[in-house]
Amino acid sequence: MRHDYGYFEEDHPGNIGDAGLWKRILTFVAPYRYWVAVAVALSLLISAAGLSLPYLVRRAMDDYIVKEGVEAAARMEGLAHLSLVFLAIMATGFVANFFQVILLEWAGQNMMHAIRQTLFRHTLRLEVSFFNRNPVGRLVTRLTNDIQNMHEMFTSVIVTVFNDFVRLFGILAILFYMNWRLALWLSLLSPLMIYSTYWFGKLARKAFRDIRTRLARINAFLQEGISGLSILQLFGREKDARDGFSELTRSYYQATLYQIKVFGTFMPFIEVLHSLGIALVVWYGGGEIVRERLTLGELTAFLSYLRLFFQPLRELSQKYSVVQSAMASAERIFQLLDTREILHVAPDAVRPASIEGRIDFREVSFGYDPAHPVIHRLSFKVEPGETLAIVGATGSGKTTLINLLERFYDPDAGAVEVDGIDVKRWDPLELRRKIGLVMQEVLVVPGTLEENIALDVELGPGELERILELSQLSSVAERLPQGTATPIGEGGMDLSAGQKQLLAFARVLARDPRILVLDEATANVDTETEMRIEQAIEAALANRTSIVIAHRLSTIRRAHRILVMDRGRILEEGDHEALMARQGLYYHLQSLQSAGC
Repeated sequence: MRHDYGYFEEDHPGNIGDAGLWKRILTFVAPYRYWVAVAVALSLLISAAGLSLPYLVRRAMDDYIVKEGVEAAARMEGLAHLSLVFLAIMATGFVANFFQVILLEWAGQNMMHAIRQTLFRHTLRLEVSFFNRNPVGRLVTRLTNDIQNMHEMFTSVIVTVFNDFVRLFGILAILFYMNWRLALWLSLLSPLMIYSTYWFGKLARKAFRDIRTRLARINAFLQEGISGLSILQLFGREKDARDGFSELTRSYYQATLYQIKVFGTFMPFIEVLHSLGIALVVWYGGGEIVRERLTLGELTAFLSYLRLFFQPLRELSQKYSVVQSAMASAERIFQLLDTREILHVAPDAVRPASIEGRIDFREVSFGYDPAHPVIHRLSFKVEPGETLAIVGATGSGKTTLINLLERFYDPDAGAVEVDGIDVKRWDPLELRRKIGLVMQEVLVVPGTLEENIALDVELGPGELERILELSQLSSVAERLPQGTATPIGEGGMDLSAGQKQLLAFARVLARDPRILVLDEATANVDTETEMRIEQAIEAALANRTSIVIAHRLSTIRRAHRILVMDRGRILEEGDHEALMARQGLYYHLQSLQSAGC
């Protein structure tokens, strides 16, 4: 089992100052700009409500509590009036905050939905070669974690940070308006606050990034270990797995401790600065009260505003880290959206209603890596109604021919034609409807057996029964608890490998394609199931142009013609008897199979 997982995209911190990235993000915000504007307006109202409360406390103290020469009844009436105003402002702030959260969550969910749909639609259009180079887990992360990071930035950080800055500048303005001398004394703490915030932000970002990276490595290790648990137990690698997991968790533990140390240093330091600020206010403000230049209410308001001033500083670096993470996610999302590896569809793509089924490979060369060709100047034809078998050792290029015929890839040189038309000129969807493909691995979608057979076509009751009979699925359906209405796949009954192969033939028969391709359709099944599959193959091949890739002699003998491939080239061609008589590579392969039996 691997212990070193190399580079993780979580290591990339993101660039908050990337104006181009912000511009692209704003294209998804644009449809909801009015609602976001309302949320910003509500944030101003929330900030104003919060900043007005210490002012009301000052009014209460100076005008009613400590003021002399005013009757007690008048002072009580004034305090009652201020209390009502205080409650009204608090209620206003609560209502504004409630609607702001609702608006931001609604707009954020809609924006993330739009991004997720756009990204998924784009991913579906990418060429198969793109997925060969990019792990599925990475693409899933783009559609889940990265979008969730952006959602968190939209709903819980952006407007909140805006609120914090409005509050900070508002508090400074109020402090200088109330007593500029005392505000100047507090300004002496500004360099320490700015430097400490910058220092903490730098260390906190590193701590958050390290934790995310180590957690990602733990997740990858767990996924690999649990999925390969039987292999670990079979080869006695449990101790190796325990040691590897212990190493990763120790690294995660150390990164978490580092984060605690950073926060354990910064938070008390902010409290020290806060206490210094209070000491300055009490020292200088108390002297101003003695000299009758400041009232007790103003001093109390100063202390309240000072508390409000330090509150955003405690949260600023953490919010900055969230935004930074979201920007890294946005960069990865847009990088995927900018991938131009999209299957080209000709503007005048052909969509014939019916075809004869003629296949022609003309001097075709291809390599998954252009520097290492898999197919070399290969040419052959398959006439309408003919069954062609292709045999060869693993890696000879058999499946690559199918990939080129289905246009999962385009050849580097030469042309693949169906009915004399280059597959590049076909509409890919129409081409794949005309070519039925039965592979060794069969995807079962969550749904009933009938839904898995029909997929995108409508089947009548009589037609479904006929397909079940021809594909040898009738007995399977009869044994299921609810017949063809039985749920299979995820959340339902599981099918054996042979039953999945029969399902694949049923799907082909439901679409009735003119061309049929079988890629190792009888591999990895028992003898009884193979016999049933052979009957399904016989029904499926009838009156169709067929290409069969197989190792089983019984399947190959049915072919009108056999191509023997080796390293991307055709070495032999003919029917079974002629190739056996030649005693070449085909004879050797069949002899090995007979000896293995």
